[in-house]
Amino acid sequence: MQKNLPFIGIVILLLLITLVMSAYTVDQRQAAIKFRLGEVRAIQKEPGLYFKLPMIENIRVYDTRIQTLDTKDPERIQTKEKNNVLVDSFVKYRIVDFQQFFVSTGGDIARAELRLSQSVNDDLRAEFGQRSLAEVISGERDKFMANLRVKTDKDARSIGVEVLDVRLKRVDLVPEISADVYRRMDSERKRVANELRSTGSGEAEKIRAEAERERGVLLAKAYRDAQKVKGEGDAEASKIYAQAFTKNPEFYAFYRSMEAYQKSFKNRSDVMVLDPSSEFFKYLKSPGKVGK
Repeated sequence: MQKNLPFIGIVILLLLITLVMSAYTVDQRQAAIKFRLGEVRAIQKEPGLYFKLPMIENIRVYDTRIQTLDTKDPERIQTKEKNNVLVDSFVKYRIVDFQQFFVSTGGDIARAELRLSQSVNDDLRAEFGQRSLAEVISGERDKFMANLRVKTDKDARSIGVEVLDVRLKRVDLVPEISADVYRRMDSERKRVANELRSTGSGEAEKIRAEAERERGVLLAKAYRDAQKVKGEGDAEASKIYAQAFTKNPEFYAFYRSMEAYQKSFKNRSDVMVLDPSSEFFKYLKSPGKVGK
């Protein structure tokens, strides 16, 4: 029995090695293809522990998560107006048919992405060739992206790949025409600015003229009202003077003469040449006899 212990140990070790070599796990983010002598035997998409026949069967594991294919350099594409633009895009995809994917690409991710990139490039050129730059950037952007995704997904299904989204990161004019476009934009902005300035100046003149007209109307109304008030005041003063004259004509005459004296002799430099017997001095010569 003791002589057989080494042999039994070797057998157990070989069994353990065989068990280790035959067991494999599939992560929840992965799917595995089992090959037997190069022929696809099974596809495991559920996570767990699986077994294979060592030396006869082999396993290839693929990621089932959504992948991003980002273009390294912008593509030069022509629009419907024959304008060249630089288009930078990216694709969101995932493998859905692993057997078809292996058959079509040999299980090579780089090969699959190259074909997917070529398909996106062809579809981009076809879509841009049917639209103007303005339609691609703003007007029909959503429709454009939807059509592009459908076309790309249809081609990608032939290699077992589903395209979830295609997006444009940037659309730029090529350098040789950018300067000319910017000059035209600058000229157009200046034209619009000058037009706005001209319109503003016209509106300003219109507002000033309207303000001057309203000012004239207000001044005329104010002058009219002032003259009216002044006339009413003069009429009231004349009425008061008339009432005072009728009550005491002599006193009224005396008061008016005093006012005349005050205004006449206001300044010492004033000079008046009158006849001493003038009626103007009657209250100065004999004020006590005037009433008699």
